[in-house]
Amino acid sequence: MHLNKVMIDLISEIRRRAPSEVKPAIKLANPDVLQEIFEVYKDSKDNILKALIRETFLEAGEPWISKAHQIDHPEEYEEEKEETVHYITKVYRGQRQLIEVENEEHTDLDFIKSPNLIYRGQKIAD
Repeated sequence: MHLNKVMIDLISEIRRRAPSEVKPAIKLANPDVLQEIFEVYKDSKDNILKALIRETFLEAGEPWISKAHQIDHPEEYEEEKEETVHYITKVYRGQRQLIEVENEEHTDLDFIKSPNLIYRGQKIAD
């Protein structure tokens, strides 16, 4: 990646404001310096540091801009969950069981509505 004068100034200011444990990783000679800065961005609560990092990402280009936006607005990037698994409770020989069902039409009272109640293999209701 090519660093311009603005990015060099921003990275040096970020290094000054960064926590001491990450300062050794934030160097201009480091080819992964933006990834290191991104990790600082995720963990930081300092608004000035975050603003400096956002400016650096704007100078760096598109993949970094979207990563910063994703951290700032996680509700927009939540992946839609697949169909949730539904469970119903059934009683078998006095023990309650949690049964997984595929569609949402079943409710917890389906076994009561059933006309064919079976006890030990014998029909007890019609």
